[in-house]
Amino acid sequence: MLSRHSRTRVLAVCAAPVLALFAVAVFAPLPYVLAQPGSTANVLGDDKGRPVITVTGAPTRETTGQLRMTTIVATGPSVDIDLGQIVDAWFRTDRAVMPKEAVYPTGDTDEQIEEHNAAEMRKSQNVAARAALNYLDEDEDEVKVDLSLADIGGPSAGLFFALGIVDKLDGDGAGGDLTGGRNIAGTGTISPDGTVGAVGGVPLKTQAARRDGASVFLVPRDECSMAQAELPDGLRLVPVTTLKDAVGALRELAKKDGKVPSC
Repeated sequence: MLSRHSRTRVLAVCAAPVLALFAVAVFAPLPYVLAQPGSTANVLGDDKGRPVITVTGAPTRETTGQLRMTTIVATGPSVDIDLGQIVDAWFRTDRAVMPKEAVYPTGDTDEQIEEHNAAEMRKSQNVAARAALNYLDEDEDEVKVDLSLADIGGPSAGLFFALGIVDKLDGDGAGGDLTGGRNIAGTGTISPDGTVGAVGGVPLKTQAARRDGASVFLVPRDECSMAQAELPDGLRLVPVTTLKDAVGALRELAKKDGKVPSC
């Protein structure tokens, strides 16, 4: 039978490897990335001295208000994240922890990820132009759209590129601005037929939108509940499923008693 002092020594010896394992767990790299609100960009404005949207082959109109596409910033696939960083992010509304494989394909380098995201952005721009011109019944062979937005990758700006093109060419369809002079933000992929797709990271994007002055946020309908989780004060959520939905919602917002869907 162990004496009280003997038991103390045994417990101390047993605790040592547990503490060592805990220390390893705290500082060992884990398969996650940390994300936070990123930049926003007004697609109706300029980027590095160039218009984000340039249309040739059809008359365009001067616009007021803003259409802000939103982003998140995530640690790269080669950056090690430890338990301490994850615990810290868990208690912050301006940080998110995501599985690495959900953000980056396994085995890809930072350079490959950057190339992939740039390619996705180019594809998104081309599809957005097609979706907008299809919506407006414009001939793609006659009307050309050039989109220029540097240092931002991925497909999640598709909806806002398409809305920007619609505003440049047609406004609200009755001589006014599609934005109604407001600062409108949002996110969503776009397909050629105008379908809006989910993107992820929405709670962080709403924070970026409100930080940069937006009062309305267009969100893919399937991500409404996620967007509501950390919704900043003063930001109105408007769910959309298609480009037509988004245009219709913005037109209604401009009316005094317009009926606009909400999450």
